[in-house]
Amino acid sequence: MRVRLSRLAVAALLWALPGVAGAATGPVGAWLTENHDGVIAIAPCGAELCGRIVGMSKPLRPDGSRPVDKQGRPQCGLTILHVAAGDAPGLWQGEITDPIDGSVWRCRLSMDGEGRLHLRGYVLLPLLGQTQLWTSYTGHVTQDCRME
Repeated sequence: MRVRLSRLAVAALLWALPGVAGAATGPVGAWLTENHDGVIAIAPCGAELCGRIVGMSKPLRPDGSRPVDKQGRPQCGLTILHVAAGDAPGLWQGEITDPIDGSVWRCRLSMDGEGRLHLRGYVLLPLLGQTQLWTSYTGHVTQDCRME
């Protein structure tokens, strides 16, 4: 049986999966967030991949205290991302938590041909979301979570 895809279906598929060809290395590693205020380390954890905050541009508040999440846990070291392999090669799906307000979003990860990570957070459908572009982090992070 031969399946024919319309041009619209092919375009939608290509739009929904940016850079699948460049996804061979996968998202494991250290990533600088789009706004450059954090470093997220993505590593295997059981059958999934998990991402935790390992670096922050401001690891201390003006009063000298450390930033905490909604439950009072330190943001440094906090696991905020849980993803598993998706339905297509080079695609990972799961959830990401905002470390400030505790809101949880569905998310989808993919890599592009330049080795950047596309993280799309959304509600209900990926179409109803926003994509952030994370880049590989090659800098140094101190034990107290300071990005250098």
